[in-house]
Amino acid sequence: MSPGLLMLLGSAVLVVFGLCCTFVHRARSRYEHIPGPPRPSFLLGHLPYFWKKDEVCGRVLQDVFLDWAKKYGPVVRVNVFHKTSVIVTSPESVKRFLMSTKYNKDSKMYHAIQTVFGERLFGQGLVSECDYERWHKQRRVMDLAFSRSSLVSLMGIFNEKAEQLVEILEAQADGQTPVSMQDMLTCTTMDILAKAAFGIETSMLLGAQKPLSRKVKLILEGISSSRNTLAKFMPGKWKQLREIRESVRFLRQVGKDWVQRRREALQRGEDVPADILTQILKAEEGAQDDEILLDNFVTFFIAGHETSANHLAFTVMELSRQPEILARLQAEVDEVIGSKRHLDCEDLGRLQYLSQVLKESLRLYPPAWGTFRLLEEETLIDGVRVPGNTPLLFSTYVMGRMDTYFEDPLTFNPDRFSPKAPKPKFTYFPFSLGPRSCIGQQFAQMEVKVVMAKLLQRLEFRLVPGQSFGLQEQVTLKPLDPVLCTLQPRGWQPAPPPPPC
Repeated sequence: MSPGLLMLLGSAVLVVFGLCCTFVHRARSRYEHIPGPPRPSFLLGHLPYFWKKDEVCGRVLQDVFLDWAKKYGPVVRVNVFHKTSVIVTSPESVKRFLMSTKYNKDSKMYHAIQTVFGERLFGQGLVSECDYERWHKQRRVMDLAFSRSSLVSLMGIFNEKAEQLVEILEAQADGQTPVSMQDMLTCTTMDILAKAAFGIETSMLLGAQKPLSRKVKLILEGISSSRNTLAKFMPGKWKQLREIRESVRFLRQVGKDWVQRRREALQRGEDVPADILTQILKAEEGAQDDEILLDNFVTFFIAGHETSANHLAFTVMELSRQPEILARLQAEVDEVIGSKRHLDCEDLGRLQYLSQVLKESLRLYPPAWGTFRLLEEETLIDGVRVPGNTPLLFSTYVMGRMDTYFEDPLTFNPDRFSPKAPKPKFTYFPFSLGPRSCIGQQFAQMEVKVVMAKLLQRLEFRLVPGQSFGLQEQVTLKPLDPVLCTLQPRGWQPAPPPPPC
């Protein structure tokens, strides 16, 4: 290449670089008055902080945001390249933005789950549809499927699958065999979700459907990988990306087949399970096209089982180091349900301390850590002027760990949620808040309560030494380690040592 051409090319690169710098500077200039940490890189902004969060030690991105909220106040800017988001951590603003129908979710923030490497995943389903009016149309169709009477009818499934889990664990309860509670609980919640929502026996607990389980795991990894915008250009990642895309197509085809079989059965007038899918198909009357229906199938199937499994795993993990709380829980379970094998809704209502433990677990370890809203017009938030067209981040993880709102926040204390304790207002929202709160929250709370009650009724669990109590982040927050436990039947005592010779 001639020297003249090299100079021309170098000049072009400098011009492009200068234009990029100017663009980034102008984009950020609207936000420079908002408190926030110094940027370690001009072009990357705060991105290097994200890389240094040190997941090896169990820190996640929300821990970085927690540090910033403590240091810089209730309104904190976050710069990544030319884009700026704002973290908001005041109860007044949580109420203002989450309880209103005025503020839509920000589509740019939900794109990572709408499509994964070009394949439609959650699409425009209930979680990822950002326009309120389109979302509300779907929600009306779905509401009947999650009514109290519909959920009460699912208690048989919750009991059946929880009993199956306990029986499998009892067979390994020798006090020595390590069991991955994360894996077992994931299989349980997937089996529950598939049967309760779609009338399908996946038999994950029995080791069936391994291809489906593996593909769901690949999809979750793919959502995390898709945040790296350079991944698709890295040859070393291409094989993995092909597998992720194939897994998404596979799951949507599974959903398509299940929906089609049920629709045909309804058209023939056959008896079908009174499950969530039947309710939706009966209610839709053309209200949803098939792609939206598949979006919601994928949403329920992935998000519905993953969040509950992680909630249960975090609870088991925490109880393993809380002997006094565990003993109090076991006493309540013994008093309320005794040796009953089938729990009913009245039993769940009487397990007050278990409810408190599960709520406290969600405060410290919310699988769904928060949500976004798009601020379309310039607005004053907690005394700070925030420009229009800005994504606002609301994190129940961050607010749940701030001593501004919770005394001694890192201490696991279920009595925070006792009936006589003051209720946290707009600082605790593991299922979000307001009109866009999670439609499946009652389903999830009943499910985890049945599973946890049966575990406490029949088994002692002890965490295998050497495991971390840290977190990792994929689509949701989950334990960093697999929550390996050794198990014993309740009341089991080790055999006495042999007499000396």
